Amino acid sequence: MCGRFTLTVDPDELKTAFPWAAIPNEITPRFNIAPSQPVAVVANNSNPRLDFFTWGLIPSWAKDPTIGSRLINARSETLAEKPSFRTAFRRRRCLVLADGFFEWKSIPGSKSKIPYYIQLKDRNPFAFAGLWDIWRSPDGSEIYSCAIITTTPNEFMQAIHARMPAILQNNDYAQWLDSREADPVALSHLICPYPAEEMIAHPVSSLVNSPQNDSPACIQPAE
Repeated sequence: MCGRFTLTVDPDELKTAFPWAAIPNEITPRFNIAPSQPVAVVANNSNPRLDFFTWGLIPSWAKDPTIGSRLINARSETLAEKPSFRTAFRRRRCLVLADGFFEWKSIPGSKSKIPYYIQLKDRNPFAFAGLWDIWRSPDGSEIYSCAIITTTPNEFMQAIHARMPAILQNNDYAQWLDSREADPVALSHLICPYPAEEMIAHPVSSLVNSPQNDSPACIQPAE
């Protein structure tokens, strides 16, 4: 799964990585983004621009918005089948912007886990493949929410965790963000493990275990 990630780069770096999208000039660096919090997305609903959606997908048909806490990730293998995700997969896709993410490695013979911070080798920002939806409450208010798609791990991630978030290649953004309804088969090849040789990781402290902690210390190498 993917339960924590970061977006620490400044707006100029995001504008370089996503030059075709409207990026605001002020974005607060985030070092420990957690479920239910706002995340930076570019959705396929209008002219490409950075918006902030709630992390945890709330399907439009949901009776209770708390369902979002259980839908932070969407498994790539069942996107086209699961009622919570199949319509969004066809019609409402997004990029979830990040520059790193965390996974917890199990320690054999122990209940403890070691958190790792994973980035691309060039440390540039990137985009997870995501899905989004709009939930309308009885009082007429709206919640825009999203989920991050996960897939099988590459050779690098296998040593840390059994799943990894689906990171899109730059040249796949346009197809993923096409606003027209898509055939799931035509999109499935975009959701695959990112090249292992382009990733790096290091262990970090247990500070990241608490979503209350959101500082550069969360991504510093553990002593």
